[in-house]
Amino acid sequence: MSHDHQAQDQKLVYMANQIATFFNSQSDDHAIGEIANHIIKFWDPRMRAKITAYVGHGGAGLSPRAQSAVERLPQPQPQSAE
Repeated sequence: MSHDHQAQDQKLVYMANQIATFFNSQSDDHAIGEIANHIIKFWDPRMRAKITAYVGHGGAGLSPRAQSAVERLPQPQPQSAE
């Protein structure tokens, strides 16, 4: 993995962890749902795909809540060639 990809991954990890920190006072179930909703609403589909792939490779550095939220994200649908 190139340094640029690592830097991008770490930026996404930082962002997801910041969102998770915002919901620290909430119960796990509620917080994880809200973190996932935030990522769905405000992150570009490419960012969501990258963080999902990152979690698929272990998700190092993600808080447990952030990782759980990413695992709840809907899987991207392949684009059909028309």
